[in-house]
Amino acid sequence: MADTAEQVEAAPVVEQDGQEMVLATTNTEVAAPTGKKVVKKIIRKKKRPARAQVDPDFITSEPPPQTGTIFNIWYNKWSGGDREDKYLSKTKAKGRCNVVKDSGYTKADSLPGSYFCLRFARGICPNGQDCEFLHRLPGTYDHFNPNVDCFGRDKFSDYRDDMGGVGSFMRQNRTVYVGRIHVTDDIEEIVARHFAEWGPVERIRVLNTRGVAFVTYVNQANAEFAKEAMSHQSLDHDEVLNVRWATADPNPMAQAREARNIEEQAADAIRRALPAEFVAEIEGRDPEARKRRKIESSYGLEGYEAPDEVHFARGAQSVNPLGRQGFGVEYQERPMIENGEASETPAQVEEQQPHQEPQQEGGGIFSGSTLAALNKAKVSVASKPKAAASAGPLVAYGSDSDSDDE
Repeated sequence: MADTAEQVEAAPVVEQDGQEMVLATTNTEVAAPTGKKVVKKIIRKKKRPARAQVDPDFITSEPPPQTGTIFNIWYNKWSGGDREDKYLSKTKAKGRCNVVKDSGYTKADSLPGSYFCLRFARGICPNGQDCEFLHRLPGTYDHFNPNVDCFGRDKFSDYRDDMGGVGSFMRQNRTVYVGRIHVTDDIEEIVARHFAEWGPVERIRVLNTRGVAFVTYVNQANAEFAKEAMSHQSLDHDEVLNVRWATADPNPMAQAREARNIEEQAADAIRRALPAEFVAEIEGRDPEARKRRKIESSYGLEGYEAPDEVHFARGAQSVNPLGRQGFGVEYQERPMIENGEASETPAQVEEQQPHQEPQQEGGGIFSGSTLAALNKAKVSVASKPKAAASAGPLVAYGSDSDSDDE
């Protein structure tokens, strides 16, 4: 069979002009399988190391320009002198982070729970792959304690007066305020293009005439990263942006949307913690589990389906037999009449058993335990003694009439 199932036979034919032409004759029979396995080779490329954004000599400690009369070494600024606009006096940042070129692995990738590099976000990290912090954007599963930000800095209970700084741990803020934007016709497109670089954006609201924008990110870590990355930066023009935390939106629809997002994040975290089969059964996405649940929750009653709080309850008094596993206790008969006194001890019960047995054998209506409870609940009613008739007033009454003298 294998000999007759040859693949293709080619016969050369010479034409009159001298050119050789090949005629192919095919066979209708299918060739036998060779039995060779096709191995799919997967080549994993090694992650590239993070590059140094600036030279180490680039970072110098220079005092700020003199704007006052006294230099405060603790706050690194001048005090006194003429007041000036602190927003107009801001200078442009020296560097800017380029996520595509600057991202890479560092020493922090091998240490779980590492924070992100603040200098990397600002574009001035000279360490590169030797940095002890992460050189990448925050992801969906990068969560930190509520009292610190993604850079490891401690938060405070309240925001600063200018809504700058690290922020507050009392509220989950995912919206940044962007001010001093150069007003153009395509301001919305410019803001979206520059701020979408730092993570997934949920909503952008731009006030065209005022040069102000509110950017809401999906994750709080991306909002913290974007605030530091775009602080004192410029968009398509030479403006110096003023990036701060946004205040709470008083709009009821915005508050409801924020509460819904928090609930969705909590539900997503619970889904990742629970087994997939259990989540599918709870959400009703498995038809077989839905049918099985309907049969199990009926408990032999046609047309009845127990609610979730009854079917999934756990404890010694649970209706579901699976919920009683591990909670088994000895059966204790509750007294039929509770008079508020202490329960009987086992010794007292044993003493009463010989007296109760003849009563049970007599075939009475009440059982021995019921009669014992009734005897214990007897209340003695004492008759009140009748009050004696009063003989007269308690104090003698004297009269000034003449009849007393007689």
